[in-house]
Parts: sequence; structure tokens; C-alpha cells
Amino acid sequence: MTGYCTDGEARQAILEAGRRMFQRQYVAANDGNISCRVGEDSVWITPSGVSKGYMTEDMLLRVDLEGHVLEGSRKPSSEMKMHLRVYRENPAVRAVVHAHPLAATSFAIARVPLDTAVLTEAVMSLGVVPVAEYATPGTQGVPDSVAPFCRDYNAVLLANHGALTWGLDVLEAYYRMETLECYAAILMNLGYLNRPAHVLDRAQTRELVDIRRRMGVEAGGVPRCAEDLADET
Repeated sequence: MTGYCTDGEARQAILEAGRRMFQRQYVAANDGNISCRVGEDSVWITPSGVSKGYMTEDMLLRVDLEGHVLEGSRKPSSEMKMHLRVYRENPAVRAVVHAHPLAATSFAIARVPLDTAVLTEAVMSLGVVPVAEYATPGTQGVPDSVAPFCRDYNAVLLANHGALTWGLDVLEAYYRMETLECYAAILMNLGYLNRPAHVLDRAQTRELVDIRRRMGVEAGGVPRCAEDLADET
């Protein structure tokens, strides 16, 4: 396997992509994550709990494909398993970007794939963007949900979550995120997404609230779930 960038190049590319994601409002708070593969068993990845617009080199971590930290003192992104699964499924991939751009995430929430030939650039750089099945963030279900798409596609929508793109370097993976969001926004402007949100069910909602509480956040209440909305009709 060849075509790896250096550690320094990877770190700088990750920081630059993070700044662009933040400036374009593809992420809120500490959302999103970026990684870059620099060897057969070496990946640089963003840390957990840090805004992508304010990262510094010392915050980044180097991990192996099993997720063991090789360098860095922070906790790696909670979605690290998703990134590593993409690298294992498709050895040609050198970078992965995950974000929550508004239009693309709207399609993910409605669970509608981006599969219509309306934007030439999207056809050429993305092709079809399918929707992966819903899985609780940070669990093994997320990498399992994206695994079927890693070889035959360049991006995937994560149901009720966001978007994931990959490429031969960080810049290509990031540019695919830009194109994905542009594609989704154009379809929305055309009135294409006239679909209801796919609301999470009670068990899925409770699982997320439990995660929130384990993070030390007790306030916030429990949002209405699919069963609650059904009872109101």
C-alpha cells in the first residue's frame, strides 16, 4: 500500500478541514470528526469534545486500526470506530470526514438518499449517496451500518445523524462533503424534500438520553418520540 502523507501533512490537513467545516457551519458545538491514514496501521484523528474550528496539533491523536492510542493525551473521537471501519473495508481510502451539514442532514433525517442526476459536479465527484440504517452514535452499530457502502460509494448519509465522506486525502474527503451539502441544498430549494422527519422510537430516544446522562448532563428532559406523536394523532 502506498500514497500515504506524512504525519505533519496529515495533522495540518485535519486542522484546515476542521476550520473549514466550522466556518461553513457544517458542525455545531463539538460535533464532527476527521481522520487521515498515514500508514498500514496508523491513523491521525480528531479528539472528543473539541470544536473543529479551534483545534491545535497537540490535540490530535494517532491510533492504530484497532483503535489503540499510539500518540496523544486526549480521548479520541467517539466515532473513531466508524472511521477505522471505512479504512478496513476500503484500503484505498486515506481520509474520512464526518459532519452535520444542514441540508444533507435533513435528507438523513427524512432517510431519503441523494440519487437524482441534477447537479453535474455531484454526479462526477459523488454519484449516488445512500442512507445507512440508524444506529446509536458511538456504538458498534454505526460502523456496521456504513460498512456495506465503503467500497462502492464515496459518501453516505447517516440516518438521523449526519453525513460521512471519504477520499484519497483529507482535502478530497472534505470537498466531497461540500459537494454533498450543495447537492442536498439544491434539491431542497427545488422542493424535492417534501417528506416528514423519521422520528426516533422510544427505545432509541431513551438510549440517547442515557448517554447524555452518562456525560454528566441531567437537565434537558426527554423529547417526544415516534410513539408519543402517534398517540397525539
